[in-house]
Amino acid sequence: MDAAVRAARDAFVGWSATPPSARAEVLHAIADGIERRAAGLAAVETADNGALLRSHVNSVIPRAAANFRFFADWLGRLDGGDLEIRGHREQVSWAPSGVTGVITPWNAPLMLATWRIAPALTAGNTVVAKPPEWAPLTASLLADVCAEAGLPDGVFNVVQGLGREAGAPLAAHPGLSRLCFTGSVATGRQVAAAAGAQLTPASLELGGKSPLLVFADADLDLAVRHAAGQYDNAGQVCLAGTRLLVAEPVAGEFLDRFLAAAAALRQGDPRSPDTDIGPNITREHLARVDGFVRRAIAAGARPLLGGAVNPELGGLYYQPTLLADAAPGAEIVTEEVFGPARPRRSRWPTALATGWRPRCSPATRSGRRASRPGWWRGRSGSTASSSATCGRRSAGRGSPGSAARAAPGASTSTGT
Repeated sequence: MDAAVRAARDAFVGWSATPPSARAEVLHAIADGIERRAAGLAAVETADNGALLRSHVNSVIPRAAANFRFFADWLGRLDGGDLEIRGHREQVSWAPSGVTGVITPWNAPLMLATWRIAPALTAGNTVVAKPPEWAPLTASLLADVCAEAGLPDGVFNVVQGLGREAGAPLAAHPGLSRLCFTGSVATGRQVAAAAGAQLTPASLELGGKSPLLVFADADLDLAVRHAAGQYDNAGQVCLAGTRLLVAEPVAGEFLDRFLAAAAALRQGDPRSPDTDIGPNITREHLARVDGFVRRAIAAGARPLLGGAVNPELGGLYYQPTLLADAAPGAEIVTEEVFGPARPRRSRWPTALATGWRPRCSPATRSGRRASRPGWWRGRSGSTASSSATCGRRSAGRGSPGSAARAAPGASTSTGT
């Protein structure tokens, strides 16, 4: 890790001085390289983490390329933006910070890495990336793409290894100027503490327990389709609506439709175009998911769907699961499972069922009252490169893709 950070610091001198137009040219070349290798990257990603091949081909890998293009194009907008305040002129300048550490998760390793790496490189920073040990391969392939695109040596570095061997030393490294982490709340706390000891600014995109709200006047066809879609990637998605809250007037009809739609989902080989739900990533993670479900049932929850490993497929395939009658404060309701299991309720907490802005729709009011600020109306789980998806409370802090602020890793200064 010391060697990687040292290489990044040495390369920072030249890369930070590279004209923005030249940096943008390299970033577009990286996007070109991802697109040329898209089929191979998708196949490797599916073999590594078990997510659907068709999802990687159609959306996830193209999004990785799009992240580089978006931030390359955005580079021309960092023009200073001087301010006039009470008769004084304040000059705003944007300057690269230094070495950015990037620690990414296993559920969409390449795409989520590029959401951090692309803006850091755009800002003129260099990067040391620690990929997830459960799905590490595409990070090394990205390094090959960067080299072929003409990115100078040392600007982008990949260090493979377990969290305690590579992630912890990176988070605590005194040579970092910025740190970006995407992962669990528990690990995020450790990362934040390590970065804090060095006073390293850290951006944390952590877990959540987002509700999927179905209102009494909802389009039930649309609602059922989106609710069943929350089992995507075997539920291993931080943006998934993992608590199903349905208004009582439509609860019965919605449940009947939802159970039929969920039961029709095809579980199997993620490489098959006919598969809707693939496996969980490891036996360790499968056991974690099963533990949540078993404890919930023991505490009084009732399975309406699934509730165990798929009896026909076995292995890492956990059935899509829906649990009723879980108590409001139960573990299955409050903790992130990160698997295809979720609770269902038809009586909403007051904070979600009522709002405080009379001119807002119920969906808008409830979204503003929810504890996780990334919310969608009429669709779910869609984030553009420009989306401001900063966290609140234990969901994290910082904004990995927002174009409304400086690219992660850029620093601003003002002077009069």
